[in-house]
Formats: sequence, C-alpha cells, structure tokens
Amino acid sequence: MNHDINIGKLKLNCFRQSKIPGEFMLQLRVPGGLVNAKYLSTIQHIAETWGNGTFHMGMRQTLNAPGIKYDNIPAVNEYLEQYIKDIELDLCDVDMSVDKNGYPTIGARNIMSCIGNSHCVKANANTWELARKLEKIIFPSHYHIKISISGCPNDCGKGHFNDFGIIGVTKPIYLKDRCIGCGRCVKVCDHSATRVLKLVNHKIEKDTCCCVGCGECVEACPTSAWVRPEKKLYRVLIGGRTGKQTPRMGKMFLNWVTEDVVISVIKNWQKFSAYVLDGKPLYLHGGHLIDRAGYQKFKELILEGVELNPEAQVAERILWAETEYRANFNVKPLANHKTVK
Repeated sequence: MNHDINIGKLKLNCFRQSKIPGEFMLQLRVPGGLVNAKYLSTIQHIAETWGNGTFHMGMRQTLNAPGIKYDNIPAVNEYLEQYIKDIELDLCDVDMSVDKNGYPTIGARNIMSCIGNSHCVKANANTWELARKLEKIIFPSHYHIKISISGCPNDCGKGHFNDFGIIGVTKPIYLKDRCIGCGRCVKVCDHSATRVLKLVNHKIEKDTCCCVGCGECVEACPTSAWVRPEKKLYRVLIGGRTGKQTPRMGKMFLNWVTEDVVISVIKNWQKFSAYVLDGKPLYLHGGHLIDRAGYQKFKELILEGVELNPEAQVAERILWAETEYRANFNVKPLANHKTVK
C-alpha cells in the first residue's frame, strides 16, 4: 500500500494515527458520556468490520476503534453518517451539515461528564443535559477546547485538569423547624467537606464564607431540615491541563453562577481564542491562551455581554505557580559531605 497520507487532515476527521503505518483509530464522539445503549452496536460493527475487533473507551469518554486501514476510512465515514445525525443533530441540536465524510473537526474535544443527578445522590446538577447544550455551542469548531462537567465538588469528571471545569454546586436551605439537633450534618461536613457547620443549642449555625456547595448536609439529614433549592448553580474552573512540560490544576474563575451564565461564557470562548491566535486555530490548551492574553484580558472578553446572577462571584485575580526545572550535569559534591552509616 503506497499512499501519501495527510495525517493532519485525518486527525481533524477524528482518526488518530497508529504506530502501525497505514492504520488509524476512530474516535467516536459521545457528548456528556451518555447515549442510548443501542449505539454500542455502532462501535461494535465498526470494530469488527473495519478495525481489529477491539474498542477502547477513550480518556475523554469517546468510543474508539483501533486498527482501521487507511483504505477503509471512507467506508467508516459513510457508515457514521446516521450516528452523527442522531447524536449531533437530533440529540444535541448542533448547527452543522452531515454527509458521508464523517466528522468535520476534532478541535472541540468531546465534552466529558459524570452521570450527574440523573442517578448520583450526591450530584447537584444534570451533567449530561448541560453537556449537550454546550456541544451545540462548541461543535464543530477548529478552535481547541476541553470541557468537563461534574455534578458536585467531588469533581469525578476531573474538571481541575480541563480548559473549563464546570461543577454543580448548591446553597442548601436550612429549615430550622424540621431540625431535631442530631448533629449528623455537622459530622459529615467535618469529615467530608469544609467544617462550616456547628451545633449550638440543638440547632445548626453555618459559616457561609467557606461552604463549597457540596450538599453533603442534605444527604445526611434524616428529617430534610437541609434541602437543595430549585435554582441550579455552578462553579467554573479554568486553565487546568495535563502534559509533559507544564501540567497544572485549574483554579476557580466563577462561583455560584447559573446555567445561563455558564452557557454565555462558553459562547465567548471562540471569540477569545480567535483574539489570542489572530484568527488562526492552533492546538493549544486553554490555559496557555489565558497566559498569553493575561487573566484580566481573558476576563474582559469571556464575560463580554454576560449577565451575572446576583449570587455570582468572579475571581479578581488568578495566580498560577509554575514549577521550573533546569538540568545541571556538572553538580559537584559538597566539600563537607559525609556518608551516613
């Protein structure tokens, strides 16, 4: 097989190069990590018909089929047409045309999410519903962005290591008349959260300054003296990334914001990226783009036109501490060094 293969073009088409020449791995998008189980037959058919019979659950919740020969990629893309229509158009309402050429870009990575409050008792938000709303905003686009959504501050979705980590939080309401003074909420807050509750005269007092909005008190209370309000709120982390040179955890950008604020912020990401990159999409982590622009410029552009809810908090400054390394192969032993026996 003699081909001049455009690896970059195939990567945009959601096919990743293998170490075996002429073989590729399809990355099948699953926005929010949740689809109907019937679509498992889609990746099974691709893996068994054109791949090597295996599939990999990708680190960004994609369904990956390795071992696809270059000559078979057009057939795979043609087969994908219905899946992409079902997921991107019908499920996520994405504004894009779908044809037999497969995915148009991989720039905006698959949005990850934990199962959220559709199942998890600790979750404060429906994560995969929000993921599908954000998919409509970011896909398709050649501008790089990684988003993860977690239902509570446990951050099972690892939002701290994404361009945007979105975390469901809550401001529990205390119904004093229901409280029997058992202190279970105090104990769980001491053990699992930030120790902001205390029992005084058989009733609860709360230091609101340091509450992380986890909702553990709600789960612990036997009489429903703590309840989650109907209003859904989120925390937004920015600038997290993995990598060989400068990995770092993201930091809090917004706290106690509504879903409308989250959506408006993400709508501004492409404009911010275009500003930093002079309109030329490049593969760069969001944290690097923020570093290039400076946090204050990032804040100005990403919040442009965003109407913040009354509870919202915005970080005035964000300071990252980078670790620097320098190799030194001429280190001399200390003159007074003694070997310990």
